[in-house]
Amino acid sequence: MTRGGCPTVERKLLRLLHGGETRTRLREIHGHFLRHGLLHSNQLLSHFVSICASLNKMPYATLVFRQSPNPNIFFFNSMIKGYSLRGPFHESITTFSKMKKRSIRPDEFTFGPLLKACSNLRDLNLGLEVYKELLVLGYERYGSIRIGAVELFVNCGRMVYANNVFDEMPQRDVIVYNLMIRGFCKFGDVEAGLGLFRRMGERSVVSWNTMISCLVQNKRDEDALRLFRGMLGRGFEPDDATVAVILPLCARLGELDIGKWVHSYAESSGLYRDFVQVGNAILDFYCKCGELDKALESFNNMPIKNVVSWNSMILGLALNGKGDRGLELFEEMTGRYGLSPNDSTFVGVLACCIHAGRLQRGRDIFASMVTDYRVEPKLEHYGCIVDLLGRSGCVKEAYELIIRNMPVKPNAAVWGALLSACRTSGESEIAECAVKELIEFEPWNSGNYVLLSNIYAESGNWSGVERVRILMKEKFVEKNVGQSVIE
Repeated sequence: MTRGGCPTVERKLLRLLHGGETRTRLREIHGHFLRHGLLHSNQLLSHFVSICASLNKMPYATLVFRQSPNPNIFFFNSMIKGYSLRGPFHESITTFSKMKKRSIRPDEFTFGPLLKACSNLRDLNLGLEVYKELLVLGYERYGSIRIGAVELFVNCGRMVYANNVFDEMPQRDVIVYNLMIRGFCKFGDVEAGLGLFRRMGERSVVSWNTMISCLVQNKRDEDALRLFRGMLGRGFEPDDATVAVILPLCARLGELDIGKWVHSYAESSGLYRDFVQVGNAILDFYCKCGELDKALESFNNMPIKNVVSWNSMILGLALNGKGDRGLELFEEMTGRYGLSPNDSTFVGVLACCIHAGRLQRGRDIFASMVTDYRVEPKLEHYGCIVDLLGRSGCVKEAYELIIRNMPVKPNAAVWGALLSACRTSGESEIAECAVKELIEFEPWNSGNYVLLSNIYAESGNWSGVERVRILMKEKFVEKNVGQSVIE
């Protein structure tokens, strides 16, 4: 066999590489390379590396690369690109250095992946070095490289740099617009993001999703919902990412009808069947809207469930007054299905114990977090167990837990749960301690002062009530006026 193999063998191997069974035949293909002396065929090896990257098998690609006696620019570019997509990202830079040591001149296909690697590493200094080098070689005029530079600067939080590159682009496609919008929104300039969005001649579903998500993250829910309606009016079909953003939005705004329409659309379009996050969003939406029967129906019909699905349903049952059913679901999750709960699971389960009044069950579950499941309790879990103890009349035990047994500093939620329990039990001394702590966290919150005042009043301690009023005046705290909302 000749050193370079033969064209017929190479064509067969190319067909084999791009066939439907490549994942299971990589070693067989590699064996053909060795058998037919094709380790000098940089064209074939470049294809092999690309396939390895698509299958997330870059270690195998690295092995083949090291066996190659004389890799050329195409082979190096394939390796640099593979690392930039699948990692380790720093290997793109290392491979680039090896390429330069061999005196191989980089081309326009080298720098795009290098910028991508620096972007994934969030390494601005390294990215600027790469950018300066491509400027010297005159490759900044290529569109793919400019997009790579914009992505690098956006991911590193340098929107001024990104905007400079963007402004110099003679042609801007939807990808670079989306990058700039995401960057402006991520770093708080929502109006600049909206301005770019409105200037776009062509939009994609990603464009709409990015802008809607940005408005949601900046608490502009009504604007986000209007934009969603505009998206539908322009004939764009929502995808899984749209559904995952819009349903929580509908739950917050009480837009039950729109949420139900989104659910119907997700089922008819196949999104509910194909994406577990869509099913989770639907389930969470119905739980938060108090539609427990619909939530249970959605949960039971989900074709795929993950831990998030179980967590959402357990917490939904707790918040809708079905704590015992939530505990049964937890037993089913860990027993029948053998799923390992995470820290979010235990927030929901402890909430079930609170709403079902299951004190001892809550104690046992709290203790089992570490002993049975190796889940370290966080502040949320301590807040739940304090709330459970307090509602069950064990206020002193809850107070002892906070001041003696918590490995982390209690936050406002933990002290707030204790203060609420003090009203039922009349523990005014513990209430005073809780309020002192709460004032440190949230001195502006009038509810804490009012609750302490009510505890004093119910026990006939009018001097205590007066002290609270004086304290509120000294700290310029005013009692919030009662409000109601009707949809």
